[in-house]
Amino acid sequence: MKRRTFLTHVAAALPLTAFPNINFNHYRFSPFSYAEYSRRAVDLVQRSVVVDMLNQFSMPGEELSGWLDNPSTFEASVQKYRDSGVDAFALGHSARDRNDGLNFFTRWNRFIAAIPNFVRRIDKSSDLDYVNRNGLTGIILTFQDSRHFETLDDVAMFYKFGQRLSQLTYNYKNQIGSGAFDNEDNGLTDYGRKVVAKMNEVGMCVDLSHCSDRTTLEAIELSTRPPIITHANCRALNAGNPRTKTDEMIKNLAAKGGLFGVAEIRFMVRGSEPVTVEHFLDHYDHLIKLVGVEHAGIGTDFDLDTDDGRVPFEERKQMFADTTNERFRKYRMHSNDKFLIGVEGINHPKRIFDIVEGFIRRGYSDESIEMILGKNFSRVVSATWK
Repeated sequence: MKRRTFLTHVAAALPLTAFPNINFNHYRFSPFSYAEYSRRAVDLVQRSVVVDMLNQFSMPGEELSGWLDNPSTFEASVQKYRDSGVDAFALGHSARDRNDGLNFFTRWNRFIAAIPNFVRRIDKSSDLDYVNRNGLTGIILTFQDSRHFETLDDVAMFYKFGQRLSQLTYNYKNQIGSGAFDNEDNGLTDYGRKVVAKMNEVGMCVDLSHCSDRTTLEAIELSTRPPIITHANCRALNAGNPRTKTDEMIKNLAAKGGLFGVAEIRFMVRGSEPVTVEHFLDHYDHLIKLVGVEHAGIGTDFDLDTDDGRVPFEERKQMFADTTNERFRKYRMHSNDKFLIGVEGINHPKRIFDIVEGFIRRGYSDESIEMILGKNFSRVVSATWK
């Protein structure tokens, strides 16, 4: 059964008495899960176009390689993706160079073409509505680095391959500009300025999530189309963390019509323990009070299963034990006694429902929630994609 049809039956067609666990209008919307959500939350997710602007879909590994090599094997996981409530996933991978990028997107395009009854590549804003109406899983081809733009002509070539968004730099500098972890922030290079202009010209979204402060500000100023910060946090609530953005950056982004997605990584949400869902929601409150709800979006920075659900406890424990690692220091990593990477309560496949429940607790209107879930993203890409 298609996700939209299934949720519609649950949220509207079936009486509450049909569900075994009822608690003040909260009920289980899936026979495969014991989680309970309000009718309002389920209905909001069902009718909204939900876009996760940075979701790994599945982290590189045996499972993903198996799907890309043999697309029919994805059928066993189709329902999990439909039940997640997310209509479209923007990939979070990156390429070493042009050839690696071409090979990667070739595999993805073959995967998508082989199973059109399950997935659809998102090329234009109307595709977002299509996957929501038809219960398909949308895939937005993106990269978290732009090293594969070895020449300016590569920008147009990758757009033709389906790439619709590219993060200018990852944590460290490339030929385009400086990254968030660089000790010296030199901003955009001359070539980087040309790349931003070319991305604007061909209609590819400019993502600034992992960019340095100066690169972020310069790219926002230079861009003639709405730039995006797909997954970051507000520095006003987590001072000093390089993977956060200042109020100045957020205001400048909004002035260009841009969009900001809030990440769920616990040490990006808050500088010390404890870290709760409420601290995560505080970033939305700050963002919306600063520039308005029309500039807020979803960008979880996880794949569907999350590191907490996919990485064994002992491996996570070892990750946090290695305090000499530069990544540990740069990210200012910390965790609780469960060694979680995400925020407990929104670190599972159906977390979009819990996020919506949080918005409801905070008093957000249905219209505002629908904007955050995907309407804002649709607006930005409509103004950018050709």
